[in-house]
Amino acid sequence: MPHAPARLPVTWSPRPEPLAALAVAGVGPVALSLARRALAAEDSQLSAWSGVAGSGVLVLLGDTQSLPWVDGAVYLGRDGAAPSLLLPCALAPEVAPALLERALVAWAASGTPLAVLPRPGLLVPVGAARPVARETLASWLKVAESSP
Repeated sequence: MPHAPARLPVTWSPRPEPLAALAVAGVGPVALSLARRALAAEDSQLSAWSGVAGSGVLVLLGDTQSLPWVDGAVYLGRDGAAPSLLLPCALAPEVAPALLERALVAWAASGTPLAVLPRPGLLVPVGAARPVARETLASWLKVAESSP
């Protein structure tokens, strides 16, 4: 599910104006914390999110105010210059977002939108996101917690 792109010569710097958060992503232990936080939510809140998960990564999509807060998570938003990408809200690529979008979409060939996680360098296709079901998320968490 997540892809690690070949090393692109892209550096990231603080974004002068943060993007509005449309998604939150966690990798490794942060993904486990994100799943636990989501599972603690009320059913009505949980059903308002959609998500995708893979080996060691979890991405939840939803309204800015509804997204759970987890220390170390990456909050993602949409830059109008690169609408096929969900980019970190607080970081901007030091290349034109439209050029980055063109390169990543061509490289991934897995559909859009793509969640871009600069550290650790993952692209996560989120076009197949489905409504979050408590049982499915709990099963994913159980497997993820037992993985080395």
